[in-house]
Amino acid sequence: MLSGNATFRHDNAALLAVSSVEAPVVVSSADFDERLAPSLKRLHLSRRLLERVAGVSERRWWSPGTGFDDAAIEAGAKALAESGVDPSQIGLLINTSVTRRNLEPSVAVKIHHGLNLPSSAVNFDLANACLGFVNGVTLAANMIDSGQIRYALIVAGEDAQPTQENTFRRLNHPGSTREDYLREFATLTLGCGAAAAVIGPADAHPGSHRILGGVSRAGTEHHQLCVGGPDGMFTDTKGLLDGGLDLVVTAWHEAHADGWDWRSMDRYVTHQVSNSYTNAIIKAVNLARDRVPITFPKWGNVGPASLPMTLAQESLSLSAGDRVLCMGVGSGLNTTMMELAW
Repeated sequence: MLSGNATFRHDNAALLAVSSVEAPVVVSSADFDERLAPSLKRLHLSRRLLERVAGVSERRWWSPGTGFDDAAIEAGAKALAESGVDPSQIGLLINTSVTRRNLEPSVAVKIHHGLNLPSSAVNFDLANACLGFVNGVTLAANMIDSGQIRYALIVAGEDAQPTQENTFRRLNHPGSTREDYLREFATLTLGCGAAAAVIGPADAHPGSHRILGGVSRAGTEHHQLCVGGPDGMFTDTKGLLDGGLDLVVTAWHEAHADGWDWRSMDRYVTHQVSNSYTNAIIKAVNLARDRVPITFPKWGNVGPASLPMTLAQESLSLSAGDRVLCMGVGSGLNTTMMELAW
């Protein structure tokens, strides 16, 4: 018998639109190697590790003067236009960005203002590392099912450049070590981007994409494996992989024991990290590789925006009746798997 919030189901919530905004400045991993050339030479480290080990060939940065929150506003406006929902109908705005300039006010208030949402729309930030966007969708679906709201907008905008600039300076310091490089390697895989989704009542939107439910589990004994802030992100990559896999496999089997069956989905949309993480998850729960879209080679890891950006790309090739499983893991560790009926 399962206890607590092992699995959850939604009655009348649907994804009406999901959109993304790509940052325009392409920065290759070869460019990063050039920036780090002094330390790579001094530490006897090979170039092209980002491509060979992580599978990240490039990522994107914002143009000078463009803020991550400006991009989140742009993504939100796109999602609203695609959904046909007027901004005046939004009852909830959740910003799920990891990136922030200040502790207060929330990032959500600028986005709320920029989208001209009504005063009646509740707005706040929901921070849960790379899992935030999926958590935001789940919370919005619960509020729609309860009747508290009819429409919600979930957004995320990420800017990895300032953290990566700090990382370059630190790793190029004469006192940096190979261990420092390995601890900060994951920082170099990050990218910039934005995404947004509009959630609403399924019965009012025939042809929308039902949010059926899923499973959410925590492995918080691993909360020190990946710790990040504006100055840098420091990661035990092997510990994170091992702990994350164990959590995903446990959640997968508990969901199946409670009536879900995700063995033959039409698409598995995962949080985008690297080759090793993706391959390990595919093997651990026996996913069909050709049904797992990959976007990290060109976008890098865009934090909580990674999964919805990938879903937005895949939406162009999905058909009515397709089954989609969104699978996310966030530092901490937490995991959520959420099924959509396309």
